[in-house]
Amino acid sequence: MAYVRKNVTKLTREEKRRFVNALLELKWRGEYEEFVRLHIAYYTADGETGLRAAHMGPSFLPWHRRFLLDLEQALQRVDPSVTVPYWDWTRDRSTKSSPWTDDLLGGNGRPGDRQVVSGPFAYAQGYWPIRVGVTDGVYLTRDLGRARAPMALPTKKELESALAEKVYDTSPWDSTCTKGFRNKLEGWGTGRDDVAWRNHNRVHRWVGGVMLGGASVNDPVFWLHHAFVDLQWTRWQQRHKKARYLPAEPPGPGDEQRGRVLARHERMPPWDVTPDEMEDVSAIYRYV
Repeated sequence: MAYVRKNVTKLTREEKRRFVNALLELKWRGEYEEFVRLHIAYYTADGETGLRAAHMGPSFLPWHRRFLLDLEQALQRVDPSVTVPYWDWTRDRSTKSSPWTDDLLGGNGRPGDRQVVSGPFAYAQGYWPIRVGVTDGVYLTRDLGRARAPMALPTKKELESALAEKVYDTSPWDSTCTKGFRNKLEGWGTGRDDVAWRNHNRVHRWVGGVMLGGASVNDPVFWLHHAFVDLQWTRWQQRHKKARYLPAEPPGPGDEQRGRVLARHERMPPWDVTPDEMEDVSAIYRYV
């Protein structure tokens, strides 16, 4: 039977405690760092060479769906009752609302060094040192809302602009796509601030601190954010029932995207799984 992923605001006190404790146990075992390393390794941008499996390409959604499942399965090896909750950033938009509470993810970073000093993941607690990253920082940092250059979280209307798209993705299958569900949800744009960063991307910018860049997994909110992004793929599929992952076939010879993006039935590294196989996970989990 499929298990349930809940809105983080609906978690009981006991469910919060179990989720936090399972994350801390993975950290203590050294398993959590492997998730950080993996995300850094596959954080390939348009301007770089090689396959873009995780970002700036069609497989953004199936790649992170599998990544979330791996984390969830690791948590369930610690505590079988745990599932990854989702954070609906179109509704819970305050720096004081869930998930930024002391019994869950803790609050904002303090002025100056942006170090998180409250909640179970604060460096002073001793349970969440940063061991793998793209900087030398050793503690969790956040800059919720960006104090010096304020930014708002995406709205329901902005999310709807992605969900209304009738096709999954379009050529050239990268960060420059102006049509298609995938990039409107992933959120690569042009210009500055709210125009440049939409939906998924703007949430990373709004949280700030270690959520910026390839080592964003170091903030546990990464999983709650991506669970909500994953939910949007499910909702889009329900709305556009005949739509499928695209491209169906690899880009042809001479296409500059050949070898850089994954077609529907191509293996998605580092796993032996295809985007096609990740389209329907209703037998594994569902959202409430």
